[in-house]
Amino acid sequence: QVQLVESGGGLVQAGGSLRLSCAASGRTFSRYALGWFRQAPGKERAFVAAMSLSGVSTYYADSVKGRFTISRDNAKKTVYLQMNSLKPEDTAVYHCAAKEIGYYSHTYYSRPNEYDYWGQGTQVTVSS
Repeated sequence: QVQLVESGGGLVQAGGSLRLSCAASGRTFSRYALGWFRQAPGKERAFVAAMSLSGVSTYYADSVKGRFTISRDNAKKTVYLQMNSLKPEDTAVYHCAAKEIGYYSHTYYSRPNEYDYWGQGTQVTVSS
C-alpha cells in the first residue's frame, strides 16, 4: 500500500505558475507509474498528465500540453506537476495517482480506473 499527499495548490492569477507536489509513503515508489488528474465542480475527473514507471514516457491532455510538465524524483518519493501559463479553466482539485507495476515499463496510463492509489487532492484556483 502507498499513501499519497498532494501540496502546492493555491490561488494564482491567469498567466501565473504553480508547482504541485505529491509525496508518497509506504512501499517502493519506483514501482509505480504515476498520473495527475483534476476535477472541477460539477464535472468528472479528467486526465491531466502521466509518467511511466521508467520515467522515460510522458503523456499530456491536449488542454495542458506545452504548459504543464510532470516529473518524478524516486529518491524523494515525489511526483511533481509544474503548471505554467495558467488559465481560469485550469481551476480544479488536482489529484495524483499511482499504479503499481511489477516490471520495468515505459507504459503510461490515462484512465482513472487504471490507477490503484489516489491522493486527497489540492485545490488550484486561477483568477482572470
